[in-house]
Amino acid sequence: MHKIDDILNKIKLMNARQIKKTALGEMSKKHTPDPFKILIGTILSHRTRDSNTEKAVNQLFTVYKNVHELANGKVSIIEKLIKPANFYRIKANRIKEVSKIIINEYNGKVPNNLDQLLSLPSVGRKTANCVLVYGFNKPAIPVDTHVHRISNRLGIVKTKKPEETEIVLTKLLDQKYWLEINEFFVKFGQTICRPVNPKCGVCKLNKTCSYFLVMNK
Repeated sequence: MHKIDDILNKIKLMNARQIKKTALGEMSKKHTPDPFKILIGTILSHRTRDSNTEKAVNQLFTVYKNVHELANGKVSIIEKLIKPANFYRIKANRIKEVSKIIINEYNGKVPNNLDQLLSLPSVGRKTANCVLVYGFNKPAIPVDTHVHRISNRLGIVKTKKPEETEIVLTKLLDQKYWLEINEFFVKFGQTICRPVNPKCGVCKLNKTCSYFLVMNK
């Protein structure tokens, strides 16, 4: 079996012990899926813990049900609703701005085109790819800090920036994995291959993990 196939299968097995999905995974499941809510949820998730992202998303969409209501919402109220998220004041303005653009330029529907998504305020490649994967079920590879870190630790890539990691992964991975790779690596990165004090003792990838082999010479 190809090395990457083996790595992903082992990560999947280790993740199976974790019942809860990631914040975006939960949103996709709960909202079956709603590209607009995925877009807003991803913006809220920037530098914010999953638990706080979920809280902010739930509070926001309890009051504002759709893009039209949010575009007409008061920034002061949006701020209060998304306060669990970091940088909530900045994000409140961006969310309202994005909502207006979607109404005025895209007839109230989130575009499913990467370039159009990237043209929206506060939307980078990770956010755009998250919308494609979790909102539209379209193959893409969202590379966040977990995906970037783990891919380098395992020796799958040797890159400095998440954008570089995305390029390499799209060349290495069969498209059948693209929809799952973010969910796999984020869960794995939150529970085992953590940024600080990774749980190498319970990881099933030690024999081939570049990080583990270097740290245990």
